[in-house]
Amino acid sequence: MSAQKDRWVSSFSFLLFCASSIPTRGSARLLRELSPQEYFSSLQAGRAFLAYFSHNVSPGVQPFLEQIENSAEALQDYGISVVKVNCPKEDVSRYCGKENTLRKAYLFRGNVLIREFPTDALFDVNSIVANVLFALLFNEVKYVETLADLQNIENMLKGRSNMVFAYVPATGTAEHRAVMEAAFVYGTVHQFVLTTEAALLKDTGNDEPDVSSARLLFCHCQRVTDLAQPCRRTAMGQALTMLNIHRHLKLMGAPLVTEVAEDPEKVSTVHLQLGLPLVFILSQKETYEADRRTAEFVAWQLLGKAGVALLSRDLVDLNILLRSNVALKTPDEGVPIKYLVLEDTDEVVTLVEDRNKVEQIQEDEEEDEEDEHEKENNNQDIQDDQVVEAVSRDKKRELPLERIRVLTEETFHSALLETARTVVLFYASWEAVSLAVLRSYTEVADHLEGTQGVLLSRVNCWDWPGVCTKENVTQFPTIKIYEKGERSVMYNGMWGTEELTSFIMLSRVSCPLKLATIEEAEGYLRGEFPSELSSYPHTSILGVFGTATTEAREAFEEAGNILSGHVTMGMYFEDDALALCRKYAVSPPALLLARTGGRSVEGIALSKQSTQDMVRMIRYELLDIFPEITVQNLPYYLQLKKPFLILFSDGDIGQMASEEMLKLAKGRPQQAFVACWLNLKKTPVGRGVLKAYFTTTPSLPLLVWVNLHAGGQVFKFPSEQAITETNILSWLEKLKAGLEIPSSTLSEEDWKPPLPAYDFLQMMETAVPELPLHASQCRRDTPERRLPESPGGDTAVREEPSQETKAEKVGSPGRDLRGTAPRLAAREKQGKRHSEL
Repeated sequence: MSAQKDRWVSSFSFLLFCASSIPTRGSARLLRELSPQEYFSSLQAGRAFLAYFSHNVSPGVQPFLEQIENSAEALQDYGISVVKVNCPKEDVSRYCGKENTLRKAYLFRGNVLIREFPTDALFDVNSIVANVLFALLFNEVKYVETLADLQNIENMLKGRSNMVFAYVPATGTAEHRAVMEAAFVYGTVHQFVLTTEAALLKDTGNDEPDVSSARLLFCHCQRVTDLAQPCRRTAMGQALTMLNIHRHLKLMGAPLVTEVAEDPEKVSTVHLQLGLPLVFILSQKETYEADRRTAEFVAWQLLGKAGVALLSRDLVDLNILLRSNVALKTPDEGVPIKYLVLEDTDEVVTLVEDRNKVEQIQEDEEEDEEDEHEKENNNQDIQDDQVVEAVSRDKKRELPLERIRVLTEETFHSALLETARTVVLFYASWEAVSLAVLRSYTEVADHLEGTQGVLLSRVNCWDWPGVCTKENVTQFPTIKIYEKGERSVMYNGMWGTEELTSFIMLSRVSCPLKLATIEEAEGYLRGEFPSELSSYPHTSILGVFGTATTEAREAFEEAGNILSGHVTMGMYFEDDALALCRKYAVSPPALLLARTGGRSVEGIALSKQSTQDMVRMIRYELLDIFPEITVQNLPYYLQLKKPFLILFSDGDIGQMASEEMLKLAKGRPQQAFVACWLNLKKTPVGRGVLKAYFTTTPSLPLLVWVNLHAGGQVFKFPSEQAITETNILSWLEKLKAGLEIPSSTLSEEDWKPPLPAYDFLQMMETAVPELPLHASQCRRDTPERRLPESPGGDTAVREEPSQETKAEKVGSPGRDLRGTAPRLAAREKQGKRHSEL
């Protein structure tokens, strides 16, 4: 269930951001009209401008201007401004003077002319975007006409980078635009090569290619060190659209073979997340090397069509026939894994390819039903996710990320050793919550600028999934703090700037902090020690232990490791610990709790000495006795699963009401409800809560009893009575006796999304309109990977190096599966070598 949901979320984020770049009528507002003087004075160094110079707009030029206006928004997404320069009649300068000059558009970078375009070459939005990006990306996209030129580029890339080779029948087409937009996003990762020569397409090994259709090949050159060895080529089987290119490049970057040591039902790979099947080659210890070679051979044949995993029988207790040697897992939810007995690799390939054909037929038959379903749910297009909406609305604002260090697979471990504490944000660049948290993270970097011993860094798990897998990152976003590359603490609080900053600062101090003298202990309770936390309001917890309380002291230390970053904990166990306890009327082992800078210290006896009991006790004691409920702290009080006695107030509550409510909260230790108050001015969402309780907002202040965890009944304290401890206790007794009638009863329905979810996997598999991809949202289609741990603590799924980073030795084609099942007869059946590999 979670894997299916992850795929929906991943694809939704990708499609949403891509869809935002479809040109609309509003794009005309992005077209600026300037005089020649205004235009040339507004040029900025490094910024690209597409300019058209004109005197009077003739009817023949009007269609061109309409297309220029329509392309303004699409070009704006790539940082390119579109300008119409109105030339005065008397202007005879270079760009305004000649009639043939007025039939051209000009591409500038700053005040440097990059390219002149005849207006008849810019006939629609696709041709404009394609040609402009082609001119700007002259380093990222090489144009070749001959096989020798292509081979020279391949040879230069061997051992360094991979190549994306695209053939388009003509420039200025939708396919040309898709390739250019992909190059804009991935041009720093792969070398793009373009051709319009049909003969060159034939020379690359394609048997009788359809020269009227665009093609794309991924050339695996990075690990080829021998110039005589050709680069493997994997053809993209789908039409050349931005979505399909992105999907293909994602598959090419996935691990060639994944080794699995857990229940295959729990395994999730990028192929399953993109709606492709996963083939398991069942292995055993005695035949591992042969099985590994078989899996690699099958993986190359199925590259882009299915994933391949090597499943060890020795490490997983499979209740299947011993003769089974292959398993097939489909991305369809609820479909069990099929275990099969196959004789050779050709049967594996046929199994996948035939299944794909059947699925395509089923998809075609279901299209009409889906269309009807979409019409019935046409309001589904409304954006009901506020985080996604906010991120999308503010997507063009650049974040100041210069204070946050980018970590990669090569720099991750070395960076952890550079400073005392390294804060790492693991995120996915396609995921809305990750991007929202990244904004808070930049604000944290501003607050902590100049702080010694703290390094703020980030890892994009789309780019470096191996790092995130090894660090057991199972959800996005995740923040961990590493101490000199060793022990790490994971953050599980609110994602606001203040909360993140507090967590990082508290993590700088040892937890628990060992204190050497009574003076240090007293200073710690007053909030004066350690000095680096004196400016951060916090509650201090001091554990005091005698010489005979070793077990409790060890449990307290372990609890400190768990709570590090969330609370400050000190520990005092010197010979004079008893004197400190007497001062606060407790006996060791005990906790001393100092709230608000040490104005009051509360002594608590430690009756339970297990680590988990101590953690729960400390978390409970950290909660305020009579708290003000806010959006930030409400989850902590909801976790208590107790009824709420809430005093709603339009501003600060009066002193008398506050004192009476505080007496009530303190009067019964470990009482069965949470006494609290809510300031509607500071927390306006409280007005919505009151409307849910009473339909209309009642007069304030108002005392309410509500049990969210049992029945949902809401009771209103009589407004004619004064809010005193005696009156409240009397009223609560009536509630307990069933003598009061509830004002309302909350619904017991689950809180679910207001609209059904899109099936984005289905949308990616079927034909969809071409959606350009922004550079700032270039990698967003990897959902979170859930990798359970084996009993020994090691990650159960080990991702092997991807095909770009690992040389693959190819054996003879049509190899048999003799190594995957005992007593299975070998059959040396020769098959065809796939030319695209």
